Amino acid sequence: MASADADGAPLLSEEPLCPGSCSRELELREFRDRYVIRSLDGAAAFAVARSGGSIRPLSPEEAAAGTGSDCKVSRIYGVVGNIRLLAGSYVLVITSRKDAGSYQGSPVYHVNSMKFLCCNEAIKHLTPQERRDEAYFMSLLRIAETTCGLYYSYDRDLTLNLQRASKLTAGRIHKPLWKQVRDDCHLICPTADPRFVWNKNLLEELIEAKLDEFIVPLIQGSFQSAQFTLKDRPVRITLFSRRCNRRLGTRMWRRGANLEGATANFVETEQLVEYEGLTSSFIQVRGSIPLLWEQIVDLSYKPRLSIIEHEETPKVVQRHFHDLSQRYGETIVIDLTDKQGDEGDLSNAFAAEMGRIPGVRYIHFEFHHVCRGGNFDNLQALYNQIEEAIHKQGYFLMNTKGEILWEQSGVLRSNCIDCLDRTNVTQSFLARKSLDSQLQRMGALLSSENISLSDNINDIFKKLWVEHGDELSLEYAGSYALKGDLVRYGRQTLPGLIKDGMSALSRYYLNNFHDGVRQDALDLISGYYTVSQGSSSPFHNGGFESSSYLPVASAIIVGGITATTFTLSQVGRNAQHLISSIICAGLTVGVVALVKANGKQFCSRPRLCGLI
Repeated sequence: MASADADGAPLLSEEPLCPGSCSRELELREFRDRYVIRSLDGAAAFAVARSGGSIRPLSPEEAAAGTGSDCKVSRIYGVVGNIRLLAGSYVLVITSRKDAGSYQGSPVYHVNSMKFLCCNEAIKHLTPQERRDEAYFMSLLRIAETTCGLYYSYDRDLTLNLQRASKLTAGRIHKPLWKQVRDDCHLICPTADPRFVWNKNLLEELIEAKLDEFIVPLIQGSFQSAQFTLKDRPVRITLFSRRCNRRLGTRMWRRGANLEGATANFVETEQLVEYEGLTSSFIQVRGSIPLLWEQIVDLSYKPRLSIIEHEETPKVVQRHFHDLSQRYGETIVIDLTDKQGDEGDLSNAFAAEMGRIPGVRYIHFEFHHVCRGGNFDNLQALYNQIEEAIHKQGYFLMNTKGEILWEQSGVLRSNCIDCLDRTNVTQSFLARKSLDSQLQRMGALLSSENISLSDNINDIFKKLWVEHGDELSLEYAGSYALKGDLVRYGRQTLPGLIKDGMSALSRYYLNNFHDGVRQDALDLISGYYTVSQGSSSPFHNGGFESSSYLPVASAIIVGGITATTFTLSQVGRNAQHLISSIICAGLTVGVVALVKANGKQFCSRPRLCGLI
């Protein structure tokens, strides 16, 4: 709670805002008819009407007015944006944060919790169907409040990796953060990267109201940082991943690419190294196989992969790799998928399309076959194939004066099916090779040395990548990453196998029974589905929800198995129990067969947007 003076207005922060910075701490005042959000380190403030969500900037005099007895006052740490539904507007604010470290001298924060402020008094004027729709939309907002892996800075555009940020003009850096991102949409400043702004759709009304001090771009991904000593000198390594918002979604409901060439689970990962005034950055990317394909959940542990036949497929692949080459330069594709079964069919289709893409090198590396038995070191065979190209692409390096000494001229693009477990293991291996090279060039290591010579440094590096993999996996699949042992220890361990088993069960449950709703929440927040008055309800289909019958079917199956087991144990005492056993077993088998035959209908499915 903010401390307040006699008038009920809190004391302002002593530290003034820097040009281009956002307000670091805010006061939220909740009145009966409005919300007032006031900067504690600046003079800006604005009000949001509870009746409909209209936003109005406040003058310093209005902002300094007393709170009164009917006002609840609390501290918040950022305004994420707002969204309009049927009954009005909902404003998302950051209610708690955690210091995650720093990026090039600017503090980076992790969003711990968020909440929506409801401005929906018009709900009483809605029709019964509209009220049901609004209730569902509000349930999606509650899911969005729990979004994990969100990071932000008050004074730095985190959408840009170091190489791109180093080329900005001083005037560009002092613009408000939203302008640094927004300008790219209008091709004024092509260096910004709006792909990585998670709340891009939510910022529109704040931008229109010119509330620059309150507009905070959020990045979803992972931010890990650690420091160690090498030859009595401190070295800081930072691992920063940025998730793309162009095909945002959950594991099973966002696969492959859309028609524009944007792929699911596309993540840019930057490994930053700081030593003796030198700063180096190494970029890798991951993303789903850029074909049109799907994998619809149907209660089976591993649903069938299906390639969608579409005349636009060649152009989709071309658009994807044209975008990569424009942003990163020469691209090397590392396909880690299997060559058998449905996965093999998808891999073969990908390889065939890559044969038509000039200037992009495609390498297939069957991870499960080469690294069978959990032998992480077998990835050296992959590295041997691309070592020369990696050295040619290099990494970014600059000195304390900001002078660029070396630039990264290309990128490695890795994928498996989910772009999680196999991809994370492979990227960590390649990143370790790059770290050795970075430290050698900086003078921290001799050309014959590597970080593996120090168990402490090696453990720190592995821990960073394990935590990074877990965070990305939670965002996409809802569970921790598998194969974490391969990164941490270079082999599979018994505790690791148990942890992987628990994570696999968690994925199965979430993917089948929860992710359809979570996908709806992402589509709503990201603007892929827009709520509009007067349009037909997306939920009014006149049918029944099969998923609502799943608990009943599950209870019948469990009860049938229990009854069958019990009656069989009593057969020797009473022959009638045999008939009971047969009836119970038949009923159980029938229900199991019904559920299996209609598996897709019993699973949680998104209801707002299609797959492509």
